[in-house]
Amino acid sequence: MSTSLLLLIIALIGFVAYFAGRARSLAESGNKLATLHSLPGYHGSYVAIGAVLPAVLVLAAWLIASPLYVDSTVRSALPDTVQGQGDAAVQLALGQVKAVATGLNRLDAAEVEAVKTGSANLRETLAAKGVALAGEGEPYMVEAAEQFNTMRGYSRWLMSAAVLLVAVAGGLYAIRNVTTRFRARNQVERVMLGSLVVASSIAILTTIGIIGSMLSEAGRFFSMVSPMEFFFGTVWDPRFAAAGSEGASGQFGLLPLLGGTLYIAFVAMLFAVPIGLFAAIYMAEYASPRLRSIAKPLLEVLAGIPTIVYGFFALVTVGPFLRDISTQLNGLITGNYQNFIQAQSVLTAGIVMGIMLIPFVSSLSDDIITQVPRALRDGSLGLGATRSETVKKVILPAALPGIVGALLLTASRAVGETMIVVLAAGVAARMQLDPFEPMTTVTVKIVHQLTGDLEFTSPQTLVAFALGITLFVITLCLNIYALYIVRKYREQYE
Repeated sequence: MSTSLLLLIIALIGFVAYFAGRARSLAESGNKLATLHSLPGYHGSYVAIGAVLPAVLVLAAWLIASPLYVDSTVRSALPDTVQGQGDAAVQLALGQVKAVATGLNRLDAAEVEAVKTGSANLRETLAAKGVALAGEGEPYMVEAAEQFNTMRGYSRWLMSAAVLLVAVAGGLYAIRNVTTRFRARNQVERVMLGSLVVASSIAILTTIGIIGSMLSEAGRFFSMVSPMEFFFGTVWDPRFAAAGSEGASGQFGLLPLLGGTLYIAFVAMLFAVPIGLFAAIYMAEYASPRLRSIAKPLLEVLAGIPTIVYGFFALVTVGPFLRDISTQLNGLITGNYQNFIQAQSVLTAGIVMGIMLIPFVSSLSDDIITQVPRALRDGSLGLGATRSETVKKVILPAALPGIVGALLLTASRAVGETMIVVLAAGVAARMQLDPFEPMTTVTVKIVHQLTGDLEFTSPQTLVAFALGITLFVITLCLNIYALYIVRKYREQYE
């Protein structure tokens, strides 16, 4: 029985258990709700939880433990000649056995017998059924594959029987507890509280796992490359030199990548902050309710556009436009029709990234400005100030801490952008201040170093984790500082 079908049956059992528990509570109370400690819906939910939750836990545990046990058993049954070649050879053989097992399920009895006796080529027979096998295949693989299929089949049937038995037994046990004074609401709320704790813990545990994995791999990188060379190096050249030659590990200077990251983010913020902030002020203070209800959703549509689309826009439209404009300006001024703005440049990436960031700035700033109490506006206008003077001298100072925090959060979003930079700014790792020339960022090099069929054993691939943890620290510091600014200077209004 497949897992999806098993989950559907468990859901149906839970559905039936809910109505059974609800009906039993009404029968116990003689349809007098006043005699029940909890409403009938809570009793039904308690019985449904008793039927579903233990069964799902057993199913999850079985799906985790069963493949480990089957793999271990099949691995131990492999010939000694294979096991004597090391773990890598054993893993490769086990993968081939699984491929053969998949192929055997597609063969009829005659074909299986032909493969077992050697009268048919194993690799060609499986290829005809759409199963690719690395190598020619060995005779022992067929027996191991049959053992694998048999154990997996038994495991499936045992799992189905155990899960359904637990579901029915859990529902029957729960329905026996339904009485007029049973605190079903407390039990249901306790389960819901546990579910909320688990859900909230997933994000925390995921973050801890990401940090732990990056730190462990970054530690391996720093065991090969000096941290001083990485953090203070000015040359990025992680070349793959020939084995035995000097400088085979290349140069891993972070400063060119960090400079490009901050430079492009700075240009993007220069473009996004004025437009986004002015848009927020207009929508919050000047626009009519009807215009605001139309303009704000249209502006926030920009936030839903995939970043790869922004990258195409930069590559096809903005970059060539800036290049052609620079060519015409240079020709009018000097007579030399040669462009001084490259199609891939810091300016191109900054402008397009700024367009992407406009809805972040405007939406966050608009929410903060609208939270300023109406009494401050009315008081300023009542004293004779104009609307623009009220905005400049009352509303913006009151909302400034929140706006600064919003801008810092937007900056952390800009620092982590990848696709726009790949297509709009190029991949050249250099230290320069000319916004008309290409540069690259940390995120682009992370993608570049992890592209291809590589193993995480050389500094050329492990450097991606060092770059990742560096970028994580930068964005974390920006977020912490934004929260600090907001909390320190936040105004408390009644």
